[in-house]
Amino acid sequence: MEALSSVLVVALLAVWSRPAASDTPANCSFPDLEGTWEFRVSPSKGGARTKDIDCSLLGPVEKTTRVTISPLDTAEDDMGNVGFVTIIYNQGFEVVISGYKWFAFFKYEQHDTNVTSYCHDTFPGWVHDVLGNNWACFVAKKNSSGSGIKVNPVPFPKEGGWTSRSTFKSNHGFVQQINSAQKSWTARVYPELDGLSMEDLLRRAGGRKSKIPNIPPPAPLPTDEKFQGLPNAWDWRDVKGYNFVSPVRNQGSCGSCYAFATMGMLEARIRVMTKLKQKPTLSPQQVVSCSNYSQGCDGGFPYLISGKYIQDYGIVEESDFPYTGQSSTCTLKDNYYRYYSSEYHYVGGFYGGCNEAYMKYELLAGGPIAVAFEVYDDFGYYSGGIYHHTGLQDRFNPFQLTNHAVLLVGYGADSNTGEKYWIVKNSWGESWGEKGFFRIRRGTNECAIESIAVSATPIPKL
Repeated sequence: MEALSSVLVVALLAVWSRPAASDTPANCSFPDLEGTWEFRVSPSKGGARTKDIDCSLLGPVEKTTRVTISPLDTAEDDMGNVGFVTIIYNQGFEVVISGYKWFAFFKYEQHDTNVTSYCHDTFPGWVHDVLGNNWACFVAKKNSSGSGIKVNPVPFPKEGGWTSRSTFKSNHGFVQQINSAQKSWTARVYPELDGLSMEDLLRRAGGRKSKIPNIPPPAPLPTDEKFQGLPNAWDWRDVKGYNFVSPVRNQGSCGSCYAFATMGMLEARIRVMTKLKQKPTLSPQQVVSCSNYSQGCDGGFPYLISGKYIQDYGIVEESDFPYTGQSSTCTLKDNYYRYYSSEYHYVGGFYGGCNEAYMKYELLAGGPIAVAFEVYDDFGYYSGGIYHHTGLQDRFNPFQLTNHAVLLVGYGADSNTGEKYWIVKNSWGESWGEKGFFRIRRGTNECAIESIAVSATPIPKL
Protein backbone atom coordinates (compact mmCIF):
# COMPACT_ATOMS: atom_id res chain seq x y z
CA MET A 1 0.00 0.00 0.00
CA GLU A 2 2.92 2.32 0.68
CA ALA A 3 4.53 1.58 -2.71
CA LEU A 4 2.39 3.85 -4.89
CA SER A 5 3.20 5.50 -8.26
CA SER A 6 2.47 9.13 -9.17
CA VAL A 7 -0.33 10.26 -11.47
CA LEU A 8 -2.14 13.55 -12.10
CA VAL A 9 -5.66 14.36 -10.98
CA VAL A 10 -5.96 18.11 -11.49
CA ALA A 11 -8.24 17.66 -14.49
CA LEU A 12 -10.60 15.56 -12.38
CA LEU A 13 -11.13 18.11 -9.60
CA ALA A 14 -14.35 19.58 -10.96
CA VAL A 15 -15.80 16.12 -11.51
CA TRP A 16 -14.91 14.78 -8.07
CA SER A 17 -15.67 17.83 -5.94
CA ARG A 18 -18.46 17.12 -3.47
CA PRO A 19 -19.98 19.31 -0.73
CA ALA A 20 -19.62 17.64 2.65
CA ALA A 21 -23.26 18.07 3.65
CA SER A 22 -25.07 16.99 0.49
CA ASP A 23 -27.55 14.12 0.25
CA THR A 24 -26.20 10.72 -0.77
CA PRO A 25 -28.87 9.04 -2.90
CA ALA A 26 -26.38 6.73 -4.61
CA ASN A 27 -27.61 3.18 -5.16
CA CYS A 28 -24.77 0.67 -5.45
CA SER A 29 -24.40 -2.95 -4.36
CA PHE A 30 -21.65 -5.35 -3.35
CA PRO A 31 -21.38 -6.83 -6.88
CA ASP A 32 -20.55 -3.29 -8.02
CA LEU A 33 -17.79 -3.22 -5.40
CA GLU A 34 -16.25 -6.57 -6.36
CA GLY A 35 -13.15 -6.36 -8.55
CA THR A 36 -9.90 -4.41 -8.67
CA TRP A 37 -9.84 -0.73 -7.71
CA GLU A 38 -7.17 1.90 -8.14
CA PHE A 39 -6.86 4.22 -5.13
CA ARG A 40 -5.30 7.59 -6.06
CA VAL A 41 -3.91 9.36 -3.00
CA SER A 42 -3.48 13.10 -2.68
CA PRO A 43 -2.91 15.39 0.31
CA SER A 44 -5.39 18.21 0.84
CA LYS A 45 -4.57 21.71 -0.35
CA GLY A 46 -1.45 22.80 1.47
CA GLY A 47 -0.44 19.21 2.20
CA ALA A 48 -2.30 18.92 5.50
CA ARG A 49 -1.98 15.53 7.20
CA THR A 50 -4.30 15.99 10.18
CA LYS A 51 -7.86 14.82 10.78
CA ASP A 52 -9.03 18.35 9.87
CA ILE A 53 -8.05 17.65 6.28
CA ASP A 54 -10.43 19.04 3.61
CA CYS A 55 -10.85 16.38 0.95
CA SER A 56 -12.95 18.60 -1.30
CA LEU A 57 -9.65 20.38 -2.14
CA LEU A 58 -7.57 17.66 -3.75
CA GLY A 59 -4.10 18.39 -5.00
CA PRO A 60 -1.99 16.43 -7.50
CA VAL A 61 -2.06 12.70 -6.83
CA GLU A 62 1.13 11.55 -5.10
CA LYS A 63 0.63 7.78 -4.99
CA THR A 64 -1.62 5.01 -6.25
CA THR A 65 -2.36 1.49 -5.11
CA ARG A 66 -4.55 -1.33 -6.36
CA VAL A 67 -6.94 -3.22 -4.11
CA THR A 68 -8.92 -6.28 -5.20
CA ILE A 69 -12.24 -6.82 -3.42
CA SER A 70 -13.92 -10.22 -3.30
CA PRO A 71 -16.81 -11.84 -1.37
CA LEU A 72 -17.76 -11.72 1.36
CA ASP A 73 -15.49 -9.22 3.07
CA THR A 74 -11.97 -9.66 1.68
CA ALA A 75 -9.61 -7.03 0.30
CA GLU A 76 -6.10 -7.71 -1.06
CA ASP A 77 -3.62 -5.06 -2.17
CA ASP A 78 -1.00 -5.29 -4.91
CA MET A 79 1.66 -6.33 -2.36
CA GLY A 80 -0.33 -9.44 -1.43
CA ASN A 81 -1.55 -8.08 1.92
CA VAL A 82 -5.04 -9.28 2.87
CA GLY A 83 -7.53 -7.09 4.78
CA PHE A 84 -11.20 -6.38 5.38
CA VAL A 85 -13.87 -4.56 3.36
CA THR A 86 -17.51 -3.73 3.90
CA ILE A 87 -19.99 -1.85 1.76
CA ILE A 88 -21.78 0.85 3.77
CA TYR A 89 -25.46 0.47 2.93
CA ASN A 90 -25.66 1.33 -0.78
CA GLN A 91 -23.65 4.52 -0.38
CA GLY A 92 -19.94 3.78 -0.04
CA PHE A 93 -17.34 1.40 1.35
CA GLU A 94 -14.55 1.04 3.91
CA VAL A 95 -11.35 -0.95 3.40
CA VAL A 96 -8.95 -1.80 6.24
CA ILE A 97 -5.64 -3.18 5.01
CA SER A 98 -1.91 -2.93 5.78
CA GLY A 99 -2.51 -0.71 8.79
CA TYR A 100 -4.63 1.86 6.91
CA LYS A 101 -8.35 2.65 6.72
CA TRP A 102 -9.92 3.90 3.47
CA PHE A 103 -13.45 5.31 3.26
CA ALA A 104 -15.32 6.96 0.38
CA PHE A 105 -18.85 7.51 -0.91
CA PHE A 106 -19.82 6.25 -4.37
CA LYS A 107 -20.09 9.04 -6.93
CA TYR A 108 -23.53 10.14 -8.12
CA GLU A 109 -25.26 12.99 -9.96
CA GLN A 110 -28.83 14.15 -9.48
CA HIS A 111 -30.89 15.92 -12.12
CA ASP A 112 -34.48 16.71 -11.22
CA THR A 113 -36.11 13.37 -10.38
CA ASN A 114 -33.29 11.15 -11.64
CA VAL A 115 -30.17 10.01 -9.80
CA THR A 116 -27.25 8.58 -11.76
CA SER A 117 -24.99 6.40 -9.60
CA TYR A 118 -21.42 5.86 -10.80
CA CYS A 119 -20.71 2.69 -8.84
CA HIS A 120 -17.22 2.24 -10.30
CA ASP A 121 -16.08 5.69 -9.10
CA THR A 122 -16.02 7.56 -5.80
CA PHE A 123 -16.13 11.08 -4.48
CA PRO A 124 -12.98 12.17 -2.62
CA GLY A 125 -12.60 10.07 0.50
CA TRP A 126 -10.38 9.89 3.57
CA VAL A 127 -7.48 7.57 4.37
CA HIS A 128 -5.43 7.36 7.56
CA ASP A 129 -3.56 4.75 9.56
CA VAL A 130 -5.40 2.61 12.11
CA LEU A 131 -4.08 4.82 14.94
CA GLY A 132 -5.79 7.87 13.42
CA ASN A 133 -2.61 9.51 12.09
CA ASN A 134 -1.18 10.28 8.63
CA TRP A 135 -4.38 11.56 7.02
CA ALA A 136 -4.70 12.03 3.27
CA CYS A 137 -7.41 12.18 0.61
CA PHE A 138 -8.05 9.74 -2.20
CA VAL A 139 -10.38 8.93 -5.06
CA ALA A 140 -11.03 5.40 -6.28
CA LYS A 141 -11.86 3.98 -9.68
CA LYS A 142 -12.69 0.37 -10.47
CA ASN A 143 -10.76 -1.26 -13.31
CA SER A 144 -13.62 -2.91 -15.18
CA SER A 145 -15.11 -3.13 -18.63
CA GLY A 146 -18.54 -2.31 -17.19
CA SER A 147 -19.61 1.30 -16.73
CA GLY A 148 -21.08 0.89 -13.25
CA ILE A 149 -23.68 3.51 -14.16
CA LYS A 150 -27.19 3.18 -12.76
CA VAL A 151 -30.00 5.65 -13.38
CA ASN A 152 -32.80 5.56 -10.82
CA PRO A 153 -35.79 7.85 -10.31
CA VAL A 154 -36.06 9.58 -6.96
CA PRO A 155 -39.33 8.19 -5.54
CA PHE A 156 -41.51 10.86 -4.05
CA PRO A 157 -45.24 10.20 -4.19
CA LYS A 158 -47.79 12.79 -5.15
CA GLU A 159 -51.44 12.01 -4.69
CA GLY A 160 -54.32 14.44 -4.99
CA GLY A 161 -51.98 17.44 -5.04
CA TRP A 162 -50.00 16.23 -1.99
CA THR A 163 -46.38 17.39 -1.83
CA SER A 164 -43.61 17.45 0.76
CA ARG A 165 -44.79 20.92 1.83
CA SER A 166 -48.31 19.75 2.52
CA THR A 167 -49.27 19.72 6.19
CA PHE A 168 -50.06 16.55 8.08
CA LYS A 169 -53.51 15.96 9.56
CA SER A 170 -54.22 12.94 11.74
CA ASN A 171 -56.41 10.36 10.04
CA HIS A 172 -58.80 8.97 12.68
CA GLY A 173 -60.33 6.59 10.16
CA PHE A 174 -56.94 5.07 9.42
CA VAL A 175 -56.36 4.51 13.13
CA GLN A 176 -59.69 2.68 13.38
CA GLN A 177 -58.70 0.53 10.38
CA ILE A 178 -55.43 -0.44 12.05
CA ASN A 179 -57.08 -1.39 15.32
CA SER A 180 -59.81 -3.37 13.56
CA ALA A 181 -57.42 -5.27 11.28
CA GLN A 182 -55.31 -6.95 13.99
CA LYS A 183 -54.94 -7.36 17.76
CA SER A 184 -51.17 -7.49 18.18
CA TRP A 185 -50.74 -3.73 18.66
CA THR A 186 -52.81 -0.59 19.07
CA ALA A 187 -52.77 2.71 17.24
CA ARG A 188 -53.74 6.19 18.33
CA VAL A 189 -53.65 9.77 17.10
CA TYR A 190 -50.83 12.12 18.16
CA PRO A 191 -52.39 15.61 17.97
CA GLU A 192 -48.99 17.29 18.38
CA LEU A 193 -48.06 16.14 14.87
CA ASP A 194 -50.96 17.94 13.20
CA GLY A 195 -49.74 20.90 11.17
CA LEU A 196 -46.23 19.59 10.60
CA SER A 197 -45.11 19.46 6.99
CA MET A 198 -44.83 16.05 5.35
CA GLU A 199 -41.14 16.81 4.86
CA ASP A 200 -40.75 17.22 8.64
CA LEU A 201 -42.46 13.87 9.22
CA LEU A 202 -40.25 12.18 6.66
CA ARG A 203 -37.13 13.57 8.30
CA ARG A 204 -38.41 12.37 11.66
CA ALA A 205 -38.58 8.85 10.21
CA GLY A 206 -35.14 8.93 8.67
CA GLY A 207 -35.43 11.30 5.72
CA ARG A 208 -36.98 10.91 2.29
CA LYS A 209 -33.68 9.80 0.73
CA SER A 210 -32.97 7.25 3.45
CA LYS A 211 -34.73 4.38 1.68
CA ILE A 212 -32.22 1.61 1.03
CA PRO A 213 -33.05 -0.40 -2.10
CA ASN A 214 -32.34 -4.12 -1.96
CA ILE A 215 -31.77 -4.47 1.77
CA PRO A 216 -29.87 -7.73 2.31
CA PRO A 217 -31.89 -10.58 3.85
CA PRO A 218 -30.76 -11.96 7.22
CA ALA A 219 -27.84 -14.40 7.07
CA PRO A 220 -28.46 -18.08 7.88
CA LEU A 221 -28.74 -18.75 11.60
CA PRO A 222 -25.52 -20.08 13.15
CA THR A 223 -25.15 -23.50 14.74
CA ASP A 224 -22.17 -22.57 16.96
CA GLU A 225 -22.58 -23.58 20.58
CA LYS A 226 -22.09 -20.04 21.90
CA PHE A 227 -25.31 -18.94 20.19
CA GLN A 228 -27.34 -21.71 21.82
CA GLY A 229 -28.96 -21.45 25.23
CA LEU A 230 -29.17 -17.66 25.33
CA PRO A 231 -31.74 -16.25 27.79
CA ASN A 232 -35.36 -16.29 26.59
CA ALA A 233 -35.71 -12.62 27.48
CA TRP A 234 -33.47 -9.65 28.23
CA ASP A 235 -34.03 -5.95 28.91
CA TRP A 236 -31.16 -3.55 29.60
CA ARG A 237 -33.66 -1.22 31.29
CA ASP A 238 -34.04 -3.73 34.11
CA VAL A 239 -31.09 -6.00 34.89
CA LYS A 240 -31.58 -7.08 38.50
CA GLY A 241 -33.30 -3.75 39.11
CA TYR A 242 -30.68 -1.57 37.38
CA ASN A 243 -31.32 0.53 34.26
CA PHE A 244 -28.43 0.82 31.81
CA VAL A 245 -30.35 2.72 29.10
CA SER A 246 -30.12 6.51 28.95
CA PRO A 247 -33.36 8.56 28.87
CA VAL A 248 -35.50 8.84 25.73
CA ARG A 249 -34.96 12.05 23.77
CA ASN A 250 -36.77 13.81 20.93
CA GLN A 251 -35.01 14.48 17.63
CA GLY A 252 -37.79 16.83 16.48
CA SER A 253 -38.08 17.52 12.75
CA CYS A 254 -34.38 16.97 12.03
CA GLY A 255 -33.40 13.74 10.27
CA SER A 256 -30.91 12.94 13.01
CA CYS A 257 -32.20 9.53 14.11
CA TYR A 258 -28.82 8.04 13.14
CA ALA A 259 -27.10 10.34 15.64
CA PHE A 260 -29.57 9.62 18.47
CA ALA A 261 -29.40 5.86 17.91
CA THR A 262 -25.61 5.86 18.02
CA MET A 263 -25.34 8.24 20.98
CA GLY A 264 -27.85 6.02 22.83
CA MET A 265 -25.75 2.94 22.10
CA LEU A 266 -22.52 4.52 23.33
CA GLU A 267 -24.22 5.99 26.42
CA ALA A 268 -25.69 2.63 27.38
CA ARG A 269 -22.50 0.71 26.73
CA ILE A 270 -20.47 3.12 28.87
CA ARG A 271 -23.00 2.51 31.65
CA VAL A 272 -22.59 -1.24 31.20
CA MET A 273 -18.78 -1.11 31.07
CA THR A 274 -18.50 1.09 34.18
CA LYS A 275 -21.34 -0.58 36.12
CA LEU A 276 -23.24 2.74 36.14
CA LYS A 277 -20.32 4.73 37.56
CA GLN A 278 -20.30 6.83 34.38
CA LYS A 279 -23.56 8.00 32.82
CA PRO A 280 -22.70 10.61 30.18
CA THR A 281 -25.25 12.17 27.83
CA LEU A 282 -23.48 12.56 24.49
CA SER A 283 -24.03 15.21 21.83
CA PRO A 284 -26.02 14.28 18.70
CA GLN A 285 -25.72 17.92 17.62
CA GLN A 286 -21.96 17.54 17.19
CA VAL A 287 -22.64 14.81 14.64
CA VAL A 288 -25.31 16.86 12.88
CA SER A 289 -23.14 19.98 12.70
CA CYS A 290 -19.60 18.64 12.35
CA SER A 291 -19.48 15.23 10.66
CA ASN A 292 -18.26 14.95 7.07
CA TYR A 293 -19.40 11.33 7.20
CA SER A 294 -23.11 12.25 7.36
CA GLN A 295 -25.57 14.79 5.98
CA GLY A 296 -26.73 16.78 9.01
CA CYS A 297 -30.52 16.91 9.28
CA ASP A 298 -30.80 15.14 5.93
CA GLY A 299 -29.64 11.81 7.33
CA GLY A 300 -26.67 9.56 7.93
CA PHE A 301 -25.55 6.05 8.75
CA PRO A 302 -24.96 4.56 12.23
CA TYR A 303 -21.93 2.58 11.01
CA LEU A 304 -20.12 5.76 10.04
CA ILE A 305 -21.07 7.63 13.22
CA SER A 306 -21.02 5.10 16.08
CA GLY A 307 -17.71 3.74 14.89
CA LYS A 308 -15.77 5.67 12.29
CA TYR A 309 -16.61 9.27 13.21
CA ILE A 310 -16.36 8.65 16.96
CA GLN A 311 -13.07 6.78 16.52
CA ASP A 312 -11.61 9.46 14.25
CA TYR A 313 -12.87 12.61 15.98
CA GLY A 314 -14.41 11.69 19.33
CA ILE A 315 -17.72 12.95 20.74
CA VAL A 316 -18.36 15.54 23.46
CA GLU A 317 -21.12 15.60 26.03
CA GLU A 318 -24.49 17.25 25.46
CA SER A 319 -23.68 20.15 27.79
CA ASP A 320 -20.71 21.10 25.57
CA PHE A 321 -22.72 21.07 22.33
CA PRO A 322 -26.50 21.23 23.08
CA TYR A 323 -29.02 19.88 20.60
CA THR A 324 -30.83 22.42 18.40
CA GLY A 325 -32.28 20.09 15.75
CA GLN A 326 -30.80 22.13 12.90
CA SER A 327 -27.93 21.67 10.46
CA SER A 328 -25.89 24.46 12.03
CA THR A 329 -22.24 25.51 11.84
CA CYS A 330 -19.74 23.39 13.75
CA THR A 331 -18.62 25.33 16.83
CA LEU A 332 -16.75 22.53 18.57
CA LYS A 333 -13.92 23.65 20.86
CA ASP A 334 -10.66 21.76 21.18
CA ASN A 335 -10.62 21.80 24.99
CA TYR A 336 -13.84 19.76 25.42
CA TYR A 337 -13.40 16.21 26.69
CA ARG A 338 -14.13 13.65 23.98
CA TYR A 339 -15.16 10.01 24.12
CA TYR A 340 -13.84 7.62 21.47
CA SER A 341 -14.66 4.14 20.20
CA SER A 342 -12.04 1.43 20.15
CA GLU A 343 -13.82 -0.87 17.66
CA TYR A 344 -16.91 -0.94 15.45
CA HIS A 345 -18.53 -3.40 13.06
CA TYR A 346 -21.73 -4.55 11.41
CA VAL A 347 -23.35 -7.26 13.51
CA GLY A 348 -22.48 -10.50 11.73
CA GLY A 349 -19.10 -9.11 10.69
CA PHE A 350 -20.04 -7.29 7.48
CA TYR A 351 -22.97 -5.66 5.72
CA GLY A 352 -25.37 -8.50 4.90
CA GLY A 353 -24.15 -10.82 7.66
CA CYS A 354 -26.79 -9.97 10.28
CA ASN A 355 -29.51 -12.17 11.79
CA GLU A 356 -31.57 -12.64 14.96
CA ALA A 357 -29.03 -14.87 16.73
CA TYR A 358 -26.09 -12.53 16.12
CA MET A 359 -28.17 -9.57 17.33
CA LYS A 360 -29.15 -11.35 20.56
CA TYR A 361 -25.56 -12.38 21.24
CA GLU A 362 -24.18 -8.89 20.54
CA LEU A 363 -26.87 -7.32 22.71
CA LEU A 364 -26.06 -9.60 25.65
CA ALA A 365 -22.29 -9.46 25.26
CA GLY A 366 -21.79 -5.71 24.99
CA GLY A 367 -25.03 -3.82 25.48
CA PRO A 368 -27.63 -2.11 23.26
CA ILE A 369 -26.97 -1.91 19.51
CA ALA A 370 -28.07 0.45 16.74
CA VAL A 371 -30.48 -1.00 14.18
CA ALA A 372 -32.35 0.27 11.13
CA PHE A 373 -35.83 -0.68 9.95
CA GLU A 374 -38.38 0.35 7.33
CA VAL A 375 -41.05 2.83 8.46
CA TYR A 376 -44.51 2.52 6.91
CA ASP A 377 -47.61 4.75 7.22
CA ASP A 378 -49.05 2.84 10.14
CA PHE A 379 -45.96 2.95 12.37
CA GLY A 380 -46.36 6.65 13.18
CA TYR A 381 -49.66 5.86 14.92
CA TYR A 382 -48.16 3.11 17.11
CA SER A 383 -49.29 3.33 20.74
CA GLY A 384 -48.39 -0.03 22.28
CA GLY A 385 -48.12 -3.78 21.75
CA ILE A 386 -46.00 -5.82 19.36
CA TYR A 387 -45.78 -3.92 16.08
CA HIS A 388 -45.95 -5.44 12.62
CA HIS A 389 -46.78 -3.69 9.37
CA THR A 390 -50.50 -4.16 8.71
CA GLY A 391 -50.23 -3.62 4.96
CA LEU A 392 -52.73 -0.76 5.26
CA GLN A 393 -52.00 2.57 3.61
CA ASP A 394 -53.01 6.00 4.81
CA ARG A 395 -54.50 7.42 1.63
CA PHE A 396 -55.16 10.76 3.32
CA ASN A 397 -51.47 11.21 4.17
CA PRO A 398 -49.48 9.09 1.67
CA PHE A 399 -46.06 8.47 3.16
CA GLN A 400 -42.80 7.51 1.49
CA LEU A 401 -41.12 4.38 2.84
CA THR A 402 -38.02 5.37 4.82
CA ASN A 403 -35.28 3.72 6.88
CA HIS A 404 -35.15 4.81 10.50
CA ALA A 405 -32.27 4.25 12.95
CA VAL A 406 -33.18 3.25 16.51
CA LEU A 407 -31.64 1.51 19.54
CA LEU A 408 -32.21 -2.16 20.34
CA VAL A 409 -32.26 -2.63 24.13
CA GLY A 410 -33.83 -6.06 24.68
CA TYR A 411 -36.10 -8.88 23.58
CA GLY A 412 -38.78 -11.21 24.89
CA ALA A 413 -42.03 -13.00 24.08
CA ASP A 414 -45.68 -12.36 24.97
CA SER A 415 -46.71 -14.56 27.91
CA ASN A 416 -50.15 -15.23 26.43
CA THR A 417 -49.59 -15.60 22.70
CA GLY A 418 -45.92 -16.55 22.65
CA GLU A 419 -45.27 -13.89 19.99
CA LYS A 420 -41.58 -12.96 20.05
CA TYR A 421 -40.50 -9.30 20.01
CA TRP A 422 -37.59 -6.90 20.16
CA ILE A 423 -37.62 -3.97 22.61
CA VAL A 424 -36.51 -0.77 20.89
CA LYS A 425 -35.79 2.78 22.03
CA ASN A 426 -37.04 5.48 19.63
CA SER A 427 -36.09 9.17 19.49
CA TRP A 428 -39.57 10.70 19.25
CA GLY A 429 -39.98 11.66 22.91
CA GLU A 430 -41.53 9.86 25.88
CA SER A 431 -45.10 10.74 24.87
CA TRP A 432 -44.88 8.43 21.84
CA GLY A 433 -45.39 4.66 21.99
CA GLU A 434 -44.62 2.83 25.21
CA LYS A 435 -42.98 5.78 27.00
CA GLY A 436 -40.74 6.36 24.01
CA PHE A 437 -40.08 2.67 23.32
CA PHE A 438 -41.78 0.14 21.05
CA ARG A 439 -41.87 -3.60 20.58
CA ILE A 440 -41.67 -5.19 17.15
CA ARG A 441 -41.93 -8.79 15.92
CA ARG A 442 -38.75 -10.81 16.31
CA GLY A 443 -37.48 -13.71 14.22
CA THR A 444 -39.33 -12.78 11.02
CA ASN A 445 -37.20 -9.80 9.92
CA GLU A 446 -40.22 -7.54 10.38
CA CYS A 447 -39.67 -4.32 8.42
CA ALA A 448 -36.07 -5.51 7.79
CA ILE A 449 -35.11 -4.91 11.43
CA GLU A 450 -32.87 -8.01 11.46
CA SER A 451 -30.94 -7.01 8.34
CA ILE A 452 -28.73 -4.09 9.43
CA ALA A 453 -27.36 -3.75 12.97
CA VAL A 454 -24.24 -1.94 14.16
CA SER A 455 -22.08 -2.39 17.24
CA ALA A 456 -19.34 -0.15 18.64
CA THR A 457 -17.18 -0.27 21.75
CA PRO A 458 -16.79 3.11 23.50
CA ILE A 459 -13.85 4.06 25.70
CA PRO A 460 -15.01 5.35 29.12
CA LYS A 461 -13.14 7.97 31.08
CA LEU A 462 -10.18 6.70 33.08
